[in-house]
Amino acid sequence: MTQNTSNASTETPQRAPSIVDAAAETFTDRHLELNPSLATELGFAGHETEYPDYSPAGHQARLALFRETLTLLETLEPTDDVDEVTLDAMRERLGLDVEEIESGWTLADLNNIDSPAQHIRAVFDLMPMGSAEDWSNIAGRAANVPAAIEGYVASLRAAAADGKVAAARQVRVVVGQARQYGAEGNGFFARLAENARLDGGASLPDDVARSLAEGCRAAAGAYRQLADFLEDELLPQAPEKDAVGRERYARASRRFLGATVDLEETYAWGVAELDRIIAEQEAVAEQIKPGATVEEAKKALNDDPARQLKGTEQLRAWMQGLADRAVADLAGTHFEIAEPMLKLECMIAPTHDGGIYYTAPSDDFSRPGRMWWSVPEGEDSFTTWSETTTVYHEGVPGHHLQCATAVYRRDLLNRWRRLICWVSGHGEGWALYAERLMDELGYLSDPGDRMGMLDAQRMRAARVVFDIGVHLELEVPERWGSGTWTPEKGYDFLRKNLAISDGQLDFEYNRYLGWPGQAPSYKVGQRLWEQIRAELAERAAAEGSEFDLKTFHTRALNLGSVGLDTLRRALLG
Repeated sequence: MTQNTSNASTETPQRAPSIVDAAAETFTDRHLELNPSLATELGFAGHETEYPDYSPAGHQARLALFRETLTLLETLEPTDDVDEVTLDAMRERLGLDVEEIESGWTLADLNNIDSPAQHIRAVFDLMPMGSAEDWSNIAGRAANVPAAIEGYVASLRAAAADGKVAAARQVRVVVGQARQYGAEGNGFFARLAENARLDGGASLPDDVARSLAEGCRAAAGAYRQLADFLEDELLPQAPEKDAVGRERYARASRRFLGATVDLEETYAWGVAELDRIIAEQEAVAEQIKPGATVEEAKKALNDDPARQLKGTEQLRAWMQGLADRAVADLAGTHFEIAEPMLKLECMIAPTHDGGIYYTAPSDDFSRPGRMWWSVPEGEDSFTTWSETTTVYHEGVPGHHLQCATAVYRRDLLNRWRRLICWVSGHGEGWALYAERLMDELGYLSDPGDRMGMLDAQRMRAARVVFDIGVHLELEVPERWGSGTWTPEKGYDFLRKNLAISDGQLDFEYNRYLGWPGQAPSYKVGQRLWEQIRAELAERAAAEGSEFDLKTFHTRALNLGSVGLDTLRRALLG
């Protein structure tokens, strides 16, 4: 199964939609009706004040849609290779959706980064805030937060009654987040109402301001009630053990990779990969300061005034400048970058959770792709050497190029392929591949910037070891200790391998424990991307032809985000 897009460019003629595309489009429409927050994220109008139904009934409605669509897909025959990829990807993704809901664990969804506790709040970050109508929509959605929280609490209760509760550590973290979101005076919703302005800085009309204040008070109150429920009712039922075990972990790994891997082999590879990267860092440290250890070389970089940034605005401006230069340099040389994709906005997030992330452009590109930095409270010093590779990861040639290409290719892909399907191992694996690619292309020739890339790669390799090791309770490698992995051993291990602030380390530690399988998908995804590229290059050499890197990139990105098993079948046949 190979989607033949190797010669596709931004001028490719419109492909005639097929019956498979029609099924995917119908599913997309119904899926967005059940998930209005996703509609907002994608820039589709008509659901600006609504939320998904987070109650058990909402989960059942989604399950019914997945089952019905899978039944329909079994009756369809592909008309071309694009259809073959669509069918392969939809059957894999929706089949896993059904399996997950049937497991009962989706009702118990709670962690520090990617659960309804965060989603209900985070949608406000993506809503337009320029006009009175925009703020009226925000007021309406804020007023609906209590019902969304109520449905979420109902699901958590139902899961708990079935013996399924997130680990106590995650419950405690989310209690803190919910209290911050709902705090009076300086909480998220209080600040949202207080800082609301029209484009140009004008005050909101009185009626809109009143609605916004009322909605934000209701939303804040709902989050305080959520915190009380979590602390008083759910926490006493929550297990102290963080490890989720093999069955849940294997399913989560498939969710994030879109591929089935041998977990023990992957763990052993992660251990070896971490050792290899550390050796590479030691060689670069010698270039930075002869005779220096890795830590001594990094201290020298941190002490270099030319590599320091002070304050979030200086950070944002530096990110924007670097991102703009990467777009200008790579467009037309190593990648096809159409005009609507040229704009990438770098933003400081309105939260302080410690994450760095990307949000894709809206379907019509009226909202551009954006790179967000959620800076922990009290942190205002940053270093360019450690973050240059982050800009390439989140921007170009990383997430922005990948996601914006999929959004742009409406001539080739249906909306499910362009906008709905997102597989972490594909997306994050590509972003790590992009980091290494920029080194390959000479953009990290400065030893400091290269050390930053290696630090980022080291972190992702360490996450493979930590995540699989802790959740499957495997043996600690001799270099890092002894006995079986525990979260406590893991924290010390992460501190030695993740060159990030204390606030970021705490966030990441809790993330890995509460979101099993996601963190390894970056490095494992990169491994699978690089394996596919190497196999294509070997095939070209065997056939006596030259491997064209730009063609590979175009062909791969034109597939959109799919599971990595689907990607392999599409590119290698």
